[in-house]
Formats: sequence, structure tokens, C-alpha cells
Amino acid sequence: MSYKSYGMICALSKACEIVEPRWTLPILDQLWSGYSRFNDIRRAVGNVSPAVLSKRLSEMEKTGLIERLEDRAKGTIDYVRTPKAIALEPVMNALAIWAQCNIDAEVALGNSTLSTHMWHFCRNLKTSEFPKRRVVLRFHFTDEMGPYPTYWFVVEPGRSIEMCVMVPDFDIDLYVETSNASLLAIGVGRSTVARETEARRFFATGDPRLVRTLGGWLPRSAYATVDGIRMLPAAE
Repeated sequence: MSYKSYGMICALSKACEIVEPRWTLPILDQLWSGYSRFNDIRRAVGNVSPAVLSKRLSEMEKTGLIERLEDRAKGTIDYVRTPKAIALEPVMNALAIWAQCNIDAEVALGNSTLSTHMWHFCRNLKTSEFPKRRVVLRFHFTDEMGPYPTYWFVVEPGRSIEMCVMVPDFDIDLYVETSNASLLAIGVGRSTVARETEARRFFATGDPRLVRTLGGWLPRSAYATVDGIRMLPAAE
């Protein structure tokens, strides 16, 4: 496989020819996060189509960035990073920190798809401090114009978290009304529960324990605490 060359004899241009094609770095990022199956990678990355993802994975395999592992007995295929890709971790880490500190929050948060955000949210809820019983969370998004502005999460001890877009047949423990951008800002360190509540962009009511500990169990990015983050502006 060959990429279109920049026609330059420099190390950086050669590196860009390998890692610059659209979706390459986001795919590597999700592999770094532990996703290895095709459907999980597609959901984690977001707006990539199955056809494009398949093509990009094939290209990345040919350039030596990933390895395709097929288990014929189980009928499964996993994609894992090679040492060449793992060596990119410091570069990707530096890019993420640079983005947190140099890209305005409105720009950084502007293109997030709610369904992708909620998939990550469900995967990363910190439920260890929840009451040892069934807990049902309802999140309604005021800025979602699609068919599913409300998501429910059913958390039961010893079971995987269930995400629903239809009302579950259980009592609700916590009601949250917010926007996708506001909740995402909290998750990536561009704001806090207190700031968003004060700005009237985040409302929570219900079980006092869940409300009081919101900042502890909402998912948070590994880059949410870096120094110099550009925060989401307060309400006018």
C-alpha cells in the first residue's frame, strides 16, 4: 500500500504520511483504551462508517501499526497495536494535552455525537460507590434534536450497566437535565458540576447520595486534570 507522498525528504513528513490519514489516530487511541473488536472500535470512534473503518484497519495492518488476530475456534477477530504503534503513545499523549490547553472549549466540544458520548459514558460510569442495590439514572439532553434526547442507565450489583432509550419499568433514582456539551465538558475537564450547575446548564435531583457524589462517579477523561485547560465559559 502507498500513501500520496508530500515529496519532502524529512522525518516529520514521512511520519505524517503514515499517521495522518483520517481516522488513523482516533483508531489507535481507542485501541490504546482497550477496545479490540471491530464493532467496539466503530462505536468508540464515532462517525466512521463500517466500510471506511474496514479499509483503514487493513491499511494500518499493512503499514505495521496493528496486528489482526483471528481465533478460528471462537470465530472472533481482534485488532491490537504493534510495538511501532505503541511507540506513538508519547506523541499522542502530547497532542491530547496540547489540545486541552490550546483549543477553545466550544471548538473542542462542538462536534460530539450524543449516541457516541452515551456509549462511552455507559462504559465508564464509576459505580463502585453506588448503593448496593439497583440504581436507575435518567439523563435528558435539552440540545438533542434527534429521536432519542433521553437516556436511562440501569445499574445493578454484579451485572453490566444497561443503557436504554425507552423508559425502563423501574423507579428513577436520579434525574439529570443538561446538554451534551455541558456533560461532555465536565467529563473532559473543561468544566465542573458546580460550574455547570451555577450556569444553569446542569440540573440534578433525586437520591441525595447520588446528587452529592456526582463529581465522583461521572466519567472523567485521563486528561481532565492537566494544567492550563481552556475551560468552557461561564453563563453570560
